[in-house]
Amino acid sequence: MTEDLALLVADVYEAAGALRRAGEALAGAEGQTQARWQLMSVVCEEPLPVARAARRLGVARQGVQRIATDLVRDALAEFQDNPDHRTSPLLALTEAGQRVLGAITARADAAHQTMGEGLSGRDLATARAVLQRLTQQAGDGRNAANPTHGAPRHTGGP
Repeated sequence: MTEDLALLVADVYEAAGALRRAGEALAGAEGQTQARWQLMSVVCEEPLPVARAARRLGVARQGVQRIATDLVRDALAEFQDNPDHRTSPLLALTEAGQRVLGAITARADAAHQTMGEGLSGRDLATARAVLQRLTQQAGDGRNAANPTHGAPRHTGGP
């Protein structure tokens, strides 16, 4: 079981790398990066402060701030006043940003159609359920940092 899980983890990392490369190619066809695509996707329906967008993406705020500033510079996004926090503006897509995101999303939809060939809805649902459970059990990394967490402790003696 442990070896099978180790192989699954290796497969997940390999898949993540392949999907990251594919994402870079999809975004690159529209003159963007995958990181910019991800941020545009996070703020496309609801403007968010950079810190909240970073939390949703699971990355550092400083990196998201740099990307947000670049999107604003390129007129794909804009900072708007935040009624809840004067010093933390909201990042929102402009019409140009919505068009670029739409073009990338259309490319991604076509790529997903090709990637999904030969996979049933049941296969995908099972894979998602397993990955979601694995993600939940991995938690925030505490289990990885302390592999004996939850294991019975040896107290010495017979």
